[in-house]
Amino acid sequence: MSQGISEQAQVEAPQTEVKLAEGSILTDDFIRQLINVGQIDILVGLPTHNNASTIGPVVSAIQVGLLRAFPRERAAIINVDGGSRDGTPDLVTGASIDDLRHASNLYALRTLHSISTQYSPAPSSGIALRTILAAAELLQARACVVISPESTNIEPDWIARLLHPIYNDNYDLVTPTYRRQKFEGLLVRNLIYPMTRALYSWRIREPYPSDFGFSGQLGSQFLAQNAWSHEVGQTGAEINLAITAMAGDFRLCQSFLGMKLHADRTATDLVPALRQTVGTLFWSLDNHFPAWSTRSGSQPIPTQGAESEVTLEPVRVNRQRLMEMFRSGIAELESVFKSILSPATLSELNRIATLEEAEFRYPAELWVKTIYEFAASYHKSVISRDHIVQALAPLYRGRIFTFLTENRNGTTEDIENNVELLCLEFERLKPYLLEVWNGRE
Repeated sequence: MSQGISEQAQVEAPQTEVKLAEGSILTDDFIRQLINVGQIDILVGLPTHNNASTIGPVVSAIQVGLLRAFPRERAAIINVDGGSRDGTPDLVTGASIDDLRHASNLYALRTLHSISTQYSPAPSSGIALRTILAAAELLQARACVVISPESTNIEPDWIARLLHPIYNDNYDLVTPTYRRQKFEGLLVRNLIYPMTRALYSWRIREPYPSDFGFSGQLGSQFLAQNAWSHEVGQTGAEINLAITAMAGDFRLCQSFLGMKLHADRTATDLVPALRQTVGTLFWSLDNHFPAWSTRSGSQPIPTQGAESEVTLEPVRVNRQRLMEMFRSGIAELESVFKSILSPATLSELNRIATLEEAEFRYPAELWVKTIYEFAASYHKSVISRDHIVQALAPLYRGRIFTFLTENRNGTTEDIENNVELLCLEFERLKPYLLEVWNGRE
C-alpha cells in the first residue's frame, strides 16, 4: 500500500519491468506494486523477518528521516520480508506518517510510498538484497539505502548521513562507522578490515555493513554479477557489494552513525559468521585478482564524522574458553592444517599451543601469514572450501585471546594503534599472499 501525504505524484512507469519479470527476480504482484509507484529518486530497502516487536521505531525513524532530508524527492520504502509469521510486513506498510508529520511539523511535496513483498518461507540476506537491487533498477532510483531491522537505535539523521553523499555529491557507496565497545567487532578489527584494506587499498572500516547507501549505478552493476548462483550470493552479499565497489571504479565514503547495537551472539555463531564474511572475501579474490594483485599500500576515504570511536565499558569475556578451543582445534585438525598451511606456519602454531596462558601470544606476523595461506589454499581448493573456512575458527579464537590480552588495560588510543599496526602488517606481507597464491599446487 502507499501512504500519501500530499497530492499523488504523476510519473511515467519505468521501461525495465519486462526484463526483470523475465528474469524471475520479482514476483508479478510485486512488479505491479512497483509500477504503481513509478520512477523515484530515493529508495529505502528494509529486509525483515519476524521483527514485529521492534520494527515500529525503525520505520518511524526512516519516515522522519525522509521527510526531513528529502521533502521534495520521490521516495519509497521497500520492505522485503523472509516469510515473517508475526505480521511484520503489515506493520511496515501500515505505519501512518500523519502523526509524525503533525508532531514534527514536517511536510513533503511528494507521496511517500511503502510496499512489501515476501520472497520465501526462510530468510536470506542475499535474496533480500537482490530483490531490493532489482526494485531499485526497475524504479530507476538514483540513491538507495538499506536499513537493518535490528538497528533499533536508529536516528532519523541516519537517512541523510547515508544518502546525502550519494544524492548530492555523486558517491557510489556509503558505509557506516560506529562507536563500539573495545571488545566488540573483533572479527572486523582482526581480519575483515585489515585484509580488505591491504587487498583493495581502501580503508573502509565496516566492509560488512548492515546499514549502507549505494547509487543506482553501483546497484545495477552488482545486480548483473554472477555471484547470485553461489552460496556467497545468499549469505555474504553485503560484503561482496562493498568489495565490488572497492575493486571497481566507484566513489567511496563513510558516515559516522554513532553507537552500534546488536543482538547477543554466542560461540556457535562464529562459523556462520566466518562463512558470510571470510568465505565471501576469499571467494572474491579470484574474481577481482587483476584489481587487488596490482595494488599496494592503502589510502583513507572521505569520512563524515569520526572514523571510529571506542568506549571502555567493561565486558566479560571467557578467555580461558578461547584458549581451550584454540588448543583442542590445533590437536584435532592437524591433518586438515597440513593441507592448508605451510610446514613452518603449522610448526609455529603447534609451538605456541604448548605455551601457558600467561606466556601465550599469537603474534601479528604469524596471524597474517596464517590468513594468507588459508586464502591461497581456498583459491586452490586443496580440500573442501567450506572445510577450509570452518578450520579457521579455532585459530581465530587464539588470535582473539591475544587481542584481548594485549588490550585488556589499553586506552582507546592504544586499541586504535594496535589495530593500525595489524593493518600495516597485512599490507607489508601482501607480497607473501601473491607468493603462496602462485606457489606449487
